[in-house]
Amino acid sequence: MKSDMKQTKYIFVTGGVCSSLGKGIAAASIGAIMKSCGLKIFTLKLDPYINVDPGTMNPFQHGEVYVLEDGSETDLDLGHYERFIGENLNQGSSVTTGKIYSEVIANERKGLYLGGTIQVIPHITNAIKKKVYDAGENSKADIVMVEIGGTTGDIEGLPYLETIRQIRHDKGQENTLFVHLTLLPYLKGAKELKTKPTQQSVRELRSFGIQPDIILTRADHPTNKELTKKIALFCDVDEQAVISAPTLNSIYSVPIAYHEQNLHQLIANKLKLGEVTPDLKNWEDLNQKIKADKKALRIALIVKYANLEDAYLSVIESLKTACYHQDRELEMLWIDSEKLETQDEKALELLESADGVLVPGGFGTRGTEGKIIAAKYCREKQTPYFGICLGMQIMCIEFMRHLTGDQRYTSEEFDENEKSGKQFHVISFLPGQDKHKDKGGTLRLGTYPCKLEKDSISYQLYGQEDITERHRHRYEFNNEFREQIKKNGLQPVGIYPKEDLVEIIELQNHPFMIGCQFHPEFLSRPHRPHPLFQGFIKASIKNQKS
Repeated sequence: MKSDMKQTKYIFVTGGVCSSLGKGIAAASIGAIMKSCGLKIFTLKLDPYINVDPGTMNPFQHGEVYVLEDGSETDLDLGHYERFIGENLNQGSSVTTGKIYSEVIANERKGLYLGGTIQVIPHITNAIKKKVYDAGENSKADIVMVEIGGTTGDIEGLPYLETIRQIRHDKGQENTLFVHLTLLPYLKGAKELKTKPTQQSVRELRSFGIQPDIILTRADHPTNKELTKKIALFCDVDEQAVISAPTLNSIYSVPIAYHEQNLHQLIANKLKLGEVTPDLKNWEDLNQKIKADKKALRIALIVKYANLEDAYLSVIESLKTACYHQDRELEMLWIDSEKLETQDEKALELLESADGVLVPGGFGTRGTEGKIIAAKYCREKQTPYFGICLGMQIMCIEFMRHLTGDQRYTSEEFDENEKSGKQFHVISFLPGQDKHKDKGGTLRLGTYPCKLEKDSISYQLYGQEDITERHRHRYEFNNEFREQIKKNGLQPVGIYPKEDLVEIIELQNHPFMIGCQFHPEFLSRPHRPHPLFQGFIKASIKNQKS
């Protein structure tokens, strides 16, 4: 289908029964299918929390912070949107209650409401509507996918449900679609899936004036025709509009599963799009790679939030897809960096068994000495090492300690009271940064250019001299040490020319010991793995232990 629509359509995805059902993956998968029909897709998430953005949230509460091209710090679901749909998003894709209330209060202080009483309806709902409509207008999208964060019935989410009810009223049924993702719990004693929570969730949604057009049923066990009929009857939807959303081995199988149930044509019919024909060959090819028998590749992730996948989601997905494209199955070895500090036997055994080691980004001093131990091991044992952001800084600190034998070399982040002294700060504050600066939204954020040395491994991997990458950091390599490390084999091979900042560093005479100050995981895609992840996985395969 050729994209020539005059009226933007809006698809709203809500969730019921409980959180963590995968609304983001559902929205991303629907977007991927409709994009493959030739339609232009834009996505945004309406998050009910009162934070302005997730930039200062604890990973235990919110997972990773995903950074967009324009520097916006956003929810991890926006990573799913970009990976599945293949479109770079912007600040218009992330709306929070904190942003909405801040704008409305600022407008009230300016006197823009002419002395009126500021209320949730119409002032807050109008501000949310404007964000949704602006997304459609600015992106020129045929379909705007809108995920409503949280669970139906959450008190903080009520203004968003009222807003999308109003949008249906404003735009009409032909231009709006409500998709509700809900859980079918399995009772082990009864040996059956139960529909009652879904019925109650839909009843809750209908109490806010929203009747779902499509229901996605999440379940860990197969559904059947009888369950589908029951849900259709009690929730007042067409039988073909009850779509099974089973737990699959890979999230990248979800678009195929939806397509097999004709979800694309169901959406097209309800939005009056006519006949649509998805081209999902790239998804089918990827799924063949995923399902194929593959040898495991053991990659150690040296972290302080061990086994908390959401905190490192984009890194893990980047590793997985790079492995799929090189006929390997990722076997993740979670190593708590604090346990390396105490010489924990199991942690050391895991490190020694790894085919490759990755130290991802992070903040704070906890566990950093354990990460330095991992970097030292990789340098000495010729084990592939990939350091991202903090991981690059760790690599530089370890190298200076090795070079001088002086353990006082550190980062200004770890030595804010200057016990070691500034002369030992291999890593220092960026220009304009200091310890007194507000934490929220003040990092070096977004896309910056980098120029590569042509005789570097990085240049070979990228295949070009000029690259752009996304950043999220407050500290940078201290250029006072640049000549010293260069003379001894640690080469700065990627530079941000405008401010002469080190972006990529490589250790000579090592199969793969590369650190980058940026976050390549934010540009890795399922069908197009990032060059640095590709290079790291290739080196790890060469190092693979029998």
